Amino acid sequence: MRRTESYKVEGDANSLWHVYKTVSFWKVVKCFIFIQLGRVTPFMGLKNWIYRTFLRMKIGKKVSLALMVMPDTMFPERIYIGDNTIIGYNTTILAHEYLIDEYRLGDVKIGRNVMVGANSTILPGVEIGDGAIVSAATLVHKDVPAGAMVGGNPMRVIFTAEEMAKRRKRKSES
Repeated sequence: MRRTESYKVEGDANSLWHVYKTVSFWKVVKCFIFIQLGRVTPFMGLKNWIYRTFLRMKIGKKVSLALMVMPDTMFPERIYIGDNTIIGYNTTILAHEYLIDEYRLGDVKIGRNVMVGANSTILPGVEIGDGAIVSAATLVHKDVPAGAMVGGNPMRVIFTAEEMAKRRKRKSES
């Protein structure tokens, strides 16, 4: 189960209709501008500085967010990325979701030495453990164990950390 907080909305309209009651319009404008700058910035250090400074994202050392990565535009401060992690091209990292009668917020925690493949989507309230591998085009809708390889939609574990270690050992012996 994902770790999210749910907030009910009142009235006859869906929760997204009430978006600026839940987050400041000016915060969304600021986040959108800096995220768009970061999405096309080819310099990893500059991109990380923009996200840390203006969006208050927690980004570790030597993190590489590829071209067109899309962090959450409303609650980027709820995203944590560990040292030496790679987030692949056009990946979306969400810390919110707006539903019909409610909206949900949840921290996204991505560990150290994680590799997330291109065109993946990470939903709010999930944790990706240290050393995990997320294959391209994966919908990360639940926690990923440390050292595991996951993929697909719906996401499933392809190899556990123990299976990955056995595969590496066999490969080095041959």
